Amino acid sequence: MERRTFMAVIAGGLLATPLAAGAQQVHRIGVLLFSTPTTDPQLEAFRKGLRELGYVEGRNVTFDYAFADGHPERLPQLAAELVSRRPDLIFALGGDVAPYAKSATTSIPIVVAVSVDPVMSGLVGGLARPGGNVTGVTFVQSELAGKRIELLKEAAPAVSRVGVIWNPRHPDGELESTWNAARSLGVEVKSLEVRGTADFDQAFETVARERVQAVIVVSSRLMSLNRQRILDFAAKNRLVLVSGWGAWAAEGALLSYGPDLDVVVRRTASYVDKIFKGAKPADLPIEQPTKFDLVMNLKTAKALGLTIPPSLLSRADEVIQ
Repeated sequence: MERRTFMAVIAGGLLATPLAAGAQQVHRIGVLLFSTPTTDPQLEAFRKGLRELGYVEGRNVTFDYAFADGHPERLPQLAAELVSRRPDLIFALGGDVAPYAKSATTSIPIVVAVSVDPVMSGLVGGLARPGGNVTGVTFVQSELAGKRIELLKEAAPAVSRVGVIWNPRHPDGELESTWNAARSLGVEVKSLEVRGTADFDQAFETVARERVQAVIVVSSRLMSLNRQRILDFAAKNRLVLVSGWGAWAAEGALLSYGPDLDVVVRRTASYVDKIFKGAKPADLPIEQPTKFDLVMNLKTAKALGLTIPPSLLSRADEVIQ
């Protein structure tokens, strides 16, 4: 459904509902998306979080969607148009989306859910005190990258060369954290930079040339959009594949370790609620995940000839047979 259609539905609903004296205030939330309201995998988690806090669409909250339908070049204009409609608050979903909302306004409160480091990316001045009109949650936790390579080494002790496939345009400290942890484990790390879809072939060639035995994927939208391509390459070349979050392990990676994205995104609703009740984004600390899920794929382990230690399996939150 096109953005104009969504707007028409919202406007029609408002015109059809008379405002009675003393009626409950209706808050307008602008939503900036990379994909669409019907295809974004985490948007429903945000709406669910709002419903749990008593915000019912059409009664005391409405949504004004601006979405790029997978075309990032549209985001600057979409953000500007959204700001021009003066919503009470903007929700930006994605580290590649939030900067456009920030660039478009310094006055409208912005709540974000991002997989980038909010400080490194320039979204906020600090995690404890963001200091501007942006606050929200991040999926990034600095210790996670080191933990993933530890889990990889525990599952596949013979691995000594690991490739880290990452997007330099996605600001986070995961490559550095992986390097630091790898040194203490005696593991050599190869940097596999991928800035766009065309770079994957070169990264894969490096894996073959450098005799890389395992690949760690640093989560970003680029990686998610090319997940099947990466999974197919790993399976074909019998590579141990490890990722941060999402459907990687369920679809063929050996393991994933990271936060439940829906749980983290749902937390953004509490920021919206606090701001609607008078809090300032500048004073609301950026929240980082505190619970992480370990998912193991035993089918993949068998295909790789690996026997997963019982001590590791016992710690898994989910085991895929």
